[in-house]
Amino acid sequence: MDEQGEPIVDILEHIWASTAVATEDLGEAAWSTPSDLPGWTVKDCLSHVATTESSLLGEPVDDVPVDHLAHVVTPFQQMMEVGVEAWRPVGGAEVRDRFLDISARRLVQLRAMAPDEWEVVGWSPLGQVPYRQFMEVRAFDCWMHEQDIRRVLGRPGDLDGPAIGPVLERFRAALGFVVGKNAQAPQGSRVRIRTTGPTEVDLGVVVDGRARVVEPSELGGPPDTTITLPFVAFVALGGGRWDRSRAEAAGGVGYEGDAELGQRILDHLAFTP
Repeated sequence: MDEQGEPIVDILEHIWASTAVATEDLGEAAWSTPSDLPGWTVKDCLSHVATTESSLLGEPVDDVPVDHLAHVVTPFQQMMEVGVEAWRPVGGAEVRDRFLDISARRLVQLRAMAPDEWEVVGWSPLGQVPYRQFMEVRAFDCWMHEQDIRRVLGRPGDLDGPAIGPVLERFRAALGFVVGKNAQAPQGSRVRIRTTGPTEVDLGVVVDGRARVVEPSELGGPPDTTITLPFVAFVALGGGRWDRSRAEAAGGVGYEGDAELGQRILDHLAFTP
């Protein structure tokens, strides 16, 4: 554990080290591989992680226009795109070197923080939250982009281990809204979602007034629909990287019970901005 007792620092260190491994020895053609995110290549995904952490070090990001980019359509996307666009003229190997330098300095910064600094409330993509919670969001974001890189390069990895805790917390926090609000599961519905390796998740959702996530043993009866899918597809769907048809085409997706409800839930599983 980190000296200050903040396990999220060790998790970030793990994710950044794993991302470095995922991007070792890439040629420029590989760096230019399109990711599952519109308009972003492998290099752009790493640039985004690096420039975000650079800003958290207090370093300025070049203010470049992004309104000419067709894939940038929301204010949040505009904010996220500036650092990526500023680094587009930089070669992939240099982007990786910058990422290694920035992530190392961020770890020093994080480990030097006093306990009360972790409690300071400030901006995050979730709104005003304590800095500790913001860093949990950063771990989720960094890991998702590591997976964006690994998926399209055919370099699978880091699909279990220390990063999965904060990742699944974000999924659990969103799943009730996804099932009850977005997918419009009827009142009284019981839903079970299971993933197959390397991380096996088994979650229940009960729609009883307000949809809530429960253990499968707490569903109160047999599920109306059980969705089974690979963990890779679960992540790609939740992150808005894939749609249901792509997940089904990749294989391993199955439904028991009300297949239409199960399909509707996967159609609405995306919860990231």
